[in-house]
Amino acid sequence: MDLYFIQMSNFILQSANRKEIYMTKYEYGDANADLVLIQMVDDHDMEGMENEIAAIRSQTPRAFHLIAIKADSWNDDLSPWETPAVWGNENFGSGAEKTLKEILKLCEDEEKTYIIGGYSLAGLFALWAATRTDLFRAVAAASPSVWFPGFAEYLKENGIRAEHVYLSLGDREERTRQPVMRTVGDRIREIDAWLAEKQADHILEWNQGNHFKEPDLRTARAFSWVMLRENM
Repeated sequence: MDLYFIQMSNFILQSANRKEIYMTKYEYGDANADLVLIQMVDDHDMEGMENEIAAIRSQTPRAFHLIAIKADSWNDDLSPWETPAVWGNENFGSGAEKTLKEILKLCEDEEKTYIIGGYSLAGLFALWAATRTDLFRAVAAASPSVWFPGFAEYLKENGIRAEHVYLSLGDREERTRQPVMRTVGDRIREIDAWLAEKQADHILEWNQGNHFKEPDLRTARAFSWVMLRENM
C-alpha cells in the first residue's frame, strides 16, 4: 500500500433489499487534518488512488484526510432512484439514501470541514448528497453521470446546499452511440447554466478524452479546485 495510506476497515450497511451490504473504508493522508474528503470508489478508482492522492498534494498545500469508501454494489448503492440499465443487464437501484446515512456517521466531528466528491456515478452521488444535507462544504464531481434520467431536473428543483461546486467532463464523453449517455454533455451544460444563474461559486472544466481517460487525475483536479476555494 502507498505511503499516504492510513488504514482499512469494513462496515455493514443494512438494507431492505439485501440483508447486509459490505463496504470497505480506506483512509489516506493526515488523520488529524481538519479537512476531510469523502469519496465513493470502485476497483478502478482504487487502482489509481496513489496517483490521485499525490496529485492532490501537488496541487494544494492544505493537509487533508481522504476517506475512500468502496461500495458493495455500485449501481445500487450510489443511485438515488431506480432506472433501467443503459449498458449491460444491471439496472440501477435506489440505495443512495441508505449509503448517505452511513457516510454521515463518518462526518460527525463539528471541528472538521467535509467535502464530498467522486468520479462517474460517484460524482452524481456527490451532487445528489449535497441536495440532502448542508454538511458538505463543497462538491467535487468529476465526469459525473448527469445523464442519469431525471437528475438535472431533480437538481434544479431541490438545489445544491454546498458553497462550492466543481464539475468536469471529457470532451469526447457525449460522443457515444448509447442514446441515454449521449445526453451527458447537454445535461452538464444545463446544470452549469443553472448554477451560473444562481450565482453559485462553481466551475465546469472540460478535459481531453473520453470517460475513461485519467479518472484519477481528473478526480484530483476536482478535489484540489474546491480545496483551494476553501483557502480563499
